[in-house]
Amino acid sequence: MTQAIRNSVDIINARVPGYKDLQMLLVNEEGVIEQILPMGTVGTHRRAPLQDVAGDWISLGGVDLQINGALGLAFPDLTAENAHKLQKISQFLWDVGVDGFLPTLVTTSVENIQRSLAIIAEFLPNQPAGAKILGVHLEGPFLNLQKRGAHPAEYLLPLTMDRVKQVLGDYAHVVKVITLAPELDFTGEVIPYLRSLGIIVSLGHSQATSTQGQCAFKQGATMVTHAFNAMPALHHREPGLLGAAIIHPDVMCGFIADGEHVSPTMLQILLRASDREQGLFLVSDALSPLGLPDGVYPWDSRQIEVKNGTARLADGTLSGTTLPLLVGVQNLVKWGICDVESAIALATNAPRKAIGLPGIIKSQSANLLRWHWDETTKELTWQRAIAAVAIVKPEAENLSVTLNSI
Repeated sequence: MTQAIRNSVDIINARVPGYKDLQMLLVNEEGVIEQILPMGTVGTHRRAPLQDVAGDWISLGGVDLQINGALGLAFPDLTAENAHKLQKISQFLWDVGVDGFLPTLVTTSVENIQRSLAIIAEFLPNQPAGAKILGVHLEGPFLNLQKRGAHPAEYLLPLTMDRVKQVLGDYAHVVKVITLAPELDFTGEVIPYLRSLGIIVSLGHSQATSTQGQCAFKQGATMVTHAFNAMPALHHREPGLLGAAIIHPDVMCGFIADGEHVSPTMLQILLRASDREQGLFLVSDALSPLGLPDGVYPWDSRQIEVKNGTARLADGTLSGTTLPLLVGVQNLVKWGICDVESAIALATNAPRKAIGLPGIIKSQSANLLRWHWDETTKELTWQRAIAAVAIVKPEAENLSVTLNSI
């Protein structure tokens, strides 16, 4: 019989996003961070084993607030027959460095939305090992027809209280974020109502002016969905929704760093204007072929073609990516527009902040990533860090030590 025994561990000489200088992370037997302390602090060394990461970065795993599917399953297509794939997707996302995610339901029929919400609601209480579902992101169906992008026009709905209640049904408690076009609400009632339910409102697929954006922020909206995409461009006389969001201290914008959705130059402008992880967070916007090779795949009643990780409809409309979240971190550094610390924080601490979760602090579960910057190759790589040591005893009585990610 194989038995795993967890021991506490001290991770030393670590760079940690948000902390100055080198740190020591003390992790207890339960896999919880007890302390994050500066190296050299008197009396902090407790016990072996030590893991010396030699100046590498240590972070929590990524959190993806906009991911449409993976391994061939689009979340709006969830059924009782394929619901078991959620477990496989959770494990896959864990393997690509993601600790938590919001399955994103793009615009589809109310029936499809309700079915998917019901299945996820049933899955939530007893999630297996792997990346955890933190709630659902409804990206639609309350979007502006003129900025619908790849969302099917036939399923878009007017933004009214009755329609919102119809879509949410009995599953408002499952929805964490909803993307909507604020200019469609002529009553000013919808955003305050959603906030009263504990749902975070993100603005997107919108033609909103700067004034309309500011009004929505006053009503309680705190996020913007995939900055630059499916919204008016920044203009020197009409900054639009994005301009209003960038200067608002309590609004955070998601963005995609695949090099296709937004050019690196514009991302550099966005990063500088938004104070990086203070006002931004990375998303993958990955579609169901995430984890599968390039090719042609079904997408609702249509097809998408995936080339080099970019997905497009037959008419060339950009519909998403099939690149994991942490590729965006590596891209930002590779393009030379972001330092390593900020790039890591944009996929780990920042998305947590956007949905009201803490970053890397004591009392957090020590699901840690170790990032290494190679000065010679100029490459940023990562692996699951050692946050506990599992001693495995095989049948042959041959003891060996394996690294256990927690």
